[in-house]
Amino acid sequence: MQNHIEEFMDYLRVEKNASVYTIKSYREDLSQLMMFLASGKELNVKDVSNISYNLLRHFLAYLQKKGYTKVTLVRKVSSLRTFFRFLSRQNYIKSNPTLYLITPKAGKKLPDFLDVAEIDNLLSIPKSDSFIGLRDKTILEVLYTTGIRVGELVALNLNDLDYLGGVIKVIGKGRKERLVPLGTGVVRIIRNYLDIRDKIKDINNNRSLFVNTRGKRISARSIRRRVTYYIKLTGIRKKVSPHTLRHSFATHLLNAGADLRAVQEMLGHVSLSTTQVYTHVTTERLKKVYAKAHPRA
Repeated sequence: MQNHIEEFMDYLRVEKNASVYTIKSYREDLSQLMMFLASGKELNVKDVSNISYNLLRHFLAYLQKKGYTKVTLVRKVSSLRTFFRFLSRQNYIKSNPTLYLITPKAGKKLPDFLDVAEIDNLLSIPKSDSFIGLRDKTILEVLYTTGIRVGELVALNLNDLDYLGGVIKVIGKGRKERLVPLGTGVVRIIRNYLDIRDKIKDINNNRSLFVNTRGKRISARSIRRRVTYYIKLTGIRKKVSPHTLRHSFATHLLNAGADLRAVQEMLGHVSLSTTQVYTHVTTERLKKVYAKAHPRA
């Protein structure tokens, strides 16, 4: 089974262009299944073709007893479905045991976001008098202004910028390209950053947009660390990650009356239902305003 998992990881990495963190999640979920199968003496599972629907149900029941939340179980079921669908397409199994597997119903968690004042506070923290400060300021501005994922930002190259058109080319999930608008303010900040970037020692022919002090492409982990660092400096007591800026981007656009489908396209969502979670956020905001302002609320 381990060989099949490794082949599946290669498929996710090469064909699906999945992020490092997505691949890590799949690996953890499938490794957990392997450990479950290895621990049950009566199961006698030696090959993926021996894994049945009932066996997967026992696995999910085991996870539920271990105290996993419904949201986590939903993700693990999704991992199993994708893995066994892959095995079926490769003809490693005759029948897919996940076809009738019921996905636990989990209520949608409203995404966390920063309000406009908090965003302004965060973006004002990095100083522009050093390479790291200006780079970090540019990263925060691009994340919030475009709403792109941190993995998409890390993958940006210099030739993805179109100053004249005021857009940036983003390679999203499944290697799908999309163009996202850049505001004039962030274009100016990017230009200032590039002036300093080009002076980095050993930058050579590196075409990566965002680099570290050694002239290498910056990692997603480094960006997460920098965001956490600046959030602490703001005094904001929320759990904030680079993805929070993406949530803030979408929420602020919809609060200002942006078209839902336009936001979907900018976010790179395949399904409109994925984007619609942000309408719940704006609805909650409207309810709070109503409750506070209406005399009969």
